Amino acid sequence: MKLAVIILTHNEERHIEACIRSASFADEILVIDDESTDRTAELARAAGARVITHPLAGDFAGQRNFALTQTDADWVLYVDADERVNEGAEEELRRVMTEDARAAYEIKRINVAFGQEMHYGAHRPDYPCRFFPRDSVRWEGLVHERPVSGLPVRRLRASLLHYTYTDWDRYFQKFNQYTTLMAERQYNDGKHASFLKVLLDPPFAFFRFYILQRGFLDGRLGFILGMFHGFYTMVKYVKLYYLGKETCVDTNEAD
Repeated sequence: MKLAVIILTHNEERHIEACIRSASFADEILVIDDESTDRTAELARAAGARVITHPLAGDFAGQRNFALTQTDADWVLYVDADERVNEGAEEELRRVMTEDARAAYEIKRINVAFGQEMHYGAHRPDYPCRFFPRDSVRWEGLVHERPVSGLPVRRLRASLLHYTYTDWDRYFQKFNQYTTLMAERQYNDGKHASFLKVLLDPPFAFFRFYILQRGFLDGRLGFILGMFHGFYTMVKYVKLYYLGKETCVDTNEAD
C-alpha cells in the first residue's frame, strides 16, 4: 500500500519546508503549485517533493481533484502548506492502510494563530476530512471545499498543527480573499443580503464566538479575533449586498 501526501501551494516559501519535513514518512509527497512567484517550488523539490505546476483559477476543489490524477498512490492524505503532521500519525495511518479499513477519515486540526494555540471560539480545533483511499473521493465547492465520498466517516487519533495566521498582513489578505469568495458563492447560489442582515449579524457573530464558544478563554487574542470575526461577517454581507445592488442596476439599465 502506497501513501501520498498532497500539498496545494501558492507562494508558501515560509511554510513549505517544515510542512514537507513533517510528512517525510509518506511514500510520495506531491506538491500542486499554483504558479508561485517565490521560491516555493524550488524549496519543495529540494526537500524531496514532486512538484507539478497547475493554475488554481480560484477553484480549490478543482485543484484537489487534479492532484488525484497525478498520483498512483492507494491512499492520500491532504495537508495544507501551513499545517504540520504531528508525531505519531505515521503509525496510525499505516495501520489503517494495512487493514484496508476503507473510510473517509477526519483528523484533528489544532489552530495556531500568531504563535498561540487556540482552543475556543471560531478557531478552536476542528476535524477536517483529509485521509482517503484515492479512488473513493472527489471534491466540491469553490471555497471551503468539501470532500464527497460514499465511504463511512471515521476519526483518527492523529492531529495536525495549523499555523493559520503568522502575521497581520497575511491575515488581512486572507480576510479579503475569503470574504469575496464567500459572497460570490452565496450570490451564485441565489442568496442575497438585506441591509438589516449587514447591521444585525456581525454583533451576533461576535457574541457567538466570544461568549457562546468561550473565546474569552483564549485571552486577549480571543477578544481580538472575536471582534474580527464579527467584522468578517459584516464584510462578507456588505459584499453580497452590493453584488445584489449591481445586478439591479444592470437590469434596470437593460430595460
